[in-house]
Amino acid sequence: MRKWTLTAALLGLGLSAVPAHAQEMGVDQKLDELDARITRLEDMNQIERLQRTYGYFVDKSQWTQLAELFSDDATLEIGGKGIFTGKTRVLEYMQTAFGPDGAKAGVLANHMQFQSIPDISPDGKTGWIRSRAYVMSLGGWGLPLYENEYRKGADGKWRISRLTGPFTMYASWDGWGKNALNNTWPDKFDPPPDLPPSTVYLTYPAYYIIPFHYPNPVTGKAFIPDRGEVGAYAAPPGTDAQRQSLTVGRLVDGTQPIAEPPKN
Repeated sequence: MRKWTLTAALLGLGLSAVPAHAQEMGVDQKLDELDARITRLEDMNQIERLQRTYGYFVDKSQWTQLAELFSDDATLEIGGKGIFTGKTRVLEYMQTAFGPDGAKAGVLANHMQFQSIPDISPDGKTGWIRSRAYVMSLGGWGLPLYENEYRKGADGKWRISRLTGPFTMYASWDGWGKNALNNTWPDKFDPPPDLPPSTVYLTYPAYYIIPFHYPNPVTGKAFIPDRGEVGAYAAPPGTDAQRQSLTVGRLVDGTQPIAEPPKN
């Protein structure tokens, strides 16, 4: 249906309105390019909607609904808590750490999200978003920065395959100027994670540069900040299990292929 619509649009413009290079390559090839471009834009829109939906479910403690946004083999890593593997563990983490499903009187947990930058892989099966969240909760103020990964399923629906949300700042209601708090750590509260944190970092007033999933849009070069790899004690060092643990929940750094619109 989309191809017929695009064909009608091109014919409505008249061949004289179609650039010479488009006539040379043929209408079918041009339509395929336009279809690919529209699909890419729709995919970017869908993963943005998915991420924003996650934020609204956090707001009102809709943990069961939230868990359904994840793929079965997804990973979740928030703050320095460590890595949780699988959709069922995502749900267990939310319900254990933050209470049962449902909004509660006297509880504030607004999870507002801004500045999202989405990208899609050339094969259209993987997506990434970098976005910032501003958290207002009973505990104070929080500023996580998400670098997440998404996967398109066989049913055509996008799901979160890796949620990574390091905090850049956390503070009490007195504000970050007076009372900036430490990052979370694996044994700070239940449940314990499946794997150690992928990265050890410090929050404000120190700083941590979260790797960018995309290269510089002008130079095309990836900016790769220094980062400390951890997880050596997920299993005995040098074992296959330990090496495998260091591949779980890892951020991409902008050197992976990213789909771009046609240049012509």
